[in-house]
Amino acid sequence: MSEIRRFPILRHLRSEPSTHLLVYRNGEIRRSGPGLNLWFLPMSTGIAEIPIDDREMQFVFHGRSADFQDVTIQGVITYRVTDPITLASRVDFTIDLATGAYSKQPIQQLELLISQLAQQFAWDYLSVTPIRESLTHGPDRIRHRITDGVHADSGFDDMGLALVSVRIAAVQPTADLERALEAPMREKIQQEADLAGFERRAAAVENERAIQENELKNKIELARQEETLIAQIGQNTRHQAREEAEADRVRAESLAAQSRIEADADATQIRVRAGGNAEGSRLAGEAEAQNLRLLEETQVAAEKERMATYRDLPPHVLFGLAARELAKKLERIDHLNLAPEILSPLIASLVQAGTDHLAETRAQ
Repeated sequence: MSEIRRFPILRHLRSEPSTHLLVYRNGEIRRSGPGLNLWFLPMSTGIAEIPIDDREMQFVFHGRSADFQDVTIQGVITYRVTDPITLASRVDFTIDLATGAYSKQPIQQLELLISQLAQQFAWDYLSVTPIRESLTHGPDRIRHRITDGVHADSGFDDMGLALVSVRIAAVQPTADLERALEAPMREKIQQEADLAGFERRAAAVENERAIQENELKNKIELARQEETLIAQIGQNTRHQAREEAEADRVRAESLAAQSRIEADADATQIRVRAGGNAEGSRLAGEAEAQNLRLLEETQVAAEKERMATYRDLPPHVLFGLAARELAKKLERIDHLNLAPEILSPLIASLVQAGTDHLAETRAQ
């Protein structure tokens, strides 16, 4: 809006560069141009102010689609004035020379004209297009319809106007229809969410199964190691029993030897006391015979205990002990010949012993 300053006789007007002034006197244009500053007599002057900048006009259109559904179109149209003189002859842009405001409402009148023209092109599209297609492709197609329609309309150019751009913000159905159209997609999204939940639970079950399988494999491996440990403990126990039996045998022989020595000592003492007496000789003989019986009984008991120990040993162990005893008796071995008839039963016995031991371990 131009600024007008009042003086006693004259008035001064200052306009903006974005407005085009038309100064009339006696029905003729005296001055014309954007951003004019001038003095004028209010009694004999008429001034029209036409905006020449790009102006935006918001619009909301209501229409009905081809399948009889209400649709709302929202957007913005940008336009500008290309011929202010022609437009001033079609629309009244006269300003009040006291305040600088428009005497009427030319901008509202101009925007109403543009809105009705654009609405006509939008309705032409909606009336032949189903609602789903309008919502999917409507914004772009309606924009092209309005742009092409305005450019093809000669009345728009004849008024001295130019269309700058058309922007469609939204093409919306009614609230009930929008909820109905959203329902299938909402259900599809919910189904996808449910499927994702099912897949997540299935993956969790699969992971749980893998964990249980690993735990079972660990238990099997632990049981196998425990079986090996038990077998080793049994073998160690049997070896300890054999060593203890051997120690008992040695202990028994030592005791027998000690008893024999003590018997000899007692017999000697008896002979010394007897002094060559026949009675003393007899007593010494009886004592020596008693000692010999005790020694024999001790040796027999030790031998029985040793035989009882050897009775439960495997053949290959007995063979090893016999070989060790034989080695103790021999001072030197020049030659050692092992015939096949000796090795074959030994090897068979070793194999049979290993088989029996494995079966016993599995049974435990």
